[in-house]
Amino acid sequence: MAEVPPVRAYFPPIWKVLPHKRHPVMVRLYPIVLLLGSNLFMTYAWYGHLKDFRARPLVFVIMISWSVALLEYCLQVPANRIGSEVYSLGQLKIIQEIITMTVFAGFCIIYMKQKLTMDFLWASLCMAGAAYFLFRRLPG
Repeated sequence: MAEVPPVRAYFPPIWKVLPHKRHPVMVRLYPIVLLLGSNLFMTYAWYGHLKDFRARPLVFVIMISWSVALLEYCLQVPANRIGSEVYSLGQLKIIQEIITMTVFAGFCIIYMKQKLTMDFLWASLCMAGAAYFLFRRLPG
């Protein structure tokens, strides 16, 4: 019986697929950009229906949200795959949460026309503290 090659053989790191993108800053930036895009889709999938589809049947809204969430996953999965090559799992998670809070704040203010309270600021400062502890011992 033939031995099955490891999963990494099927999914090489992004800089091997895109050799012109080997710059270390770009490799670290790709997952952040993809996570930003995925959060835009997911925030709309979770909360956009509260404004746009309030009068529509729940089943319709669920189907629309799932469709939008599919787009979110098309960005989020590669972001985590690429990001896992340069970030730890904890670092990826806190990057995701900070992006989520930032996108959500913009969504609340710009799209939903709601004001943010001071509690949002305090929660954001707690996230900044979490980011500090996860990134304070970077190599090099």
